Amino acid sequence: MLGFLRSLLSDAAPPAPAARAPAPAWVEDLRFERHLATHEGYPIADWHAVRAWVDALPEEKRRGAAWSACERAWLLHLRDALGKQFHLQESDSAALLSSLEPPVARAVLDYMARTLRRIGAVLKGIVDPDPWGKDILVVFDDEESYYRYVSYYYPERGEFATSGGMHIHAGCSHFVAITGALPQLETVISHEMTHACLEHLPLPLWLNEGLAVNTEQRLTGVPRPEYGAAEKLHERLRRFWSVVSIQEFWSGASFHRPGESNKLSYDLARILVEQLARDWEPFREFVVRAERADAGAAAARDHLNLDLGHAVTAILERDTPKSWSPDPTKWEKP
Repeated sequence: MLGFLRSLLSDAAPPAPAARAPAPAWVEDLRFERHLATHEGYPIADWHAVRAWVDALPEEKRRGAAWSACERAWLLHLRDALGKQFHLQESDSAALLSSLEPPVARAVLDYMARTLRRIGAVLKGIVDPDPWGKDILVVFDDEESYYRYVSYYYPERGEFATSGGMHIHAGCSHFVAITGALPQLETVISHEMTHACLEHLPLPLWLNEGLAVNTEQRLTGVPRPEYGAAEKLHERLRRFWSVVSIQEFWSGASFHRPGESNKLSYDLARILVEQLARDWEPFREFVVRAERADAGAAAARDHLNLDLGHAVTAILERDTPKSWSPDPTKWEKP
């Protein structure tokens, strides 16, 4: 059983579900429903138009409240599209849209609040949560509905790796998961909330994912590896990564390819971040200065006094020709 669900074992009666508020057509003087399109039956808000309306409001305090109201309006429209079994439940800092029973939903909301505080402690000096709105988690009942929804945020063509959860930062930051993956929900929440706390930085994907995986493991615990697992992983990494494939790692393309490419990208990112973060202050400066455009190469030279290609080849125990370093001229154009 999940650690954060142990609180459900008390004898207290579960709270009654809240009354089902209608999905609003208006937020103040904004006709919100006019800014909703439909994808696979799900409402997708035009967050650029919504943000423009919010930014035009005269007072900062009012703008924050208006943005929160727009988030809630969209969630209520999404709730209705998902079905009568779905409910929106909220705490001071988080919102959960799911069909989970009220006691389970409350435990999830409590875990989200604790996780936000713990991420701030683990990544001290790096994270900067958005002051507007709440942390939003949408838990779909099955893979089919989950992938129908997230398909809006993928290109129309190509092969993509599967996932059990995802941080979506287009317009309104939120993350999504699947009820069937409930035993892994702690991991999904910790990982995706870390991404949300880093979205103010233009991080290369390898650094973003490496930070998220290491933070997730710090917060949820790492299972004891089987004997010889580290050696087997090291050999797989050595076989897979080359002077050609490493450029896909630096560009982020390898994370989106299914199969071994996806898994070994996460493994290499985890190990690389773990090694670089041993001296925290220089690493913190590196993270806040790293740029996606060069995979963090300039920031690594300036703040860690190292070449990223040399760092990777040290991990893989290979020679260190310059061709292992990030080279944006070799990356595929998006």
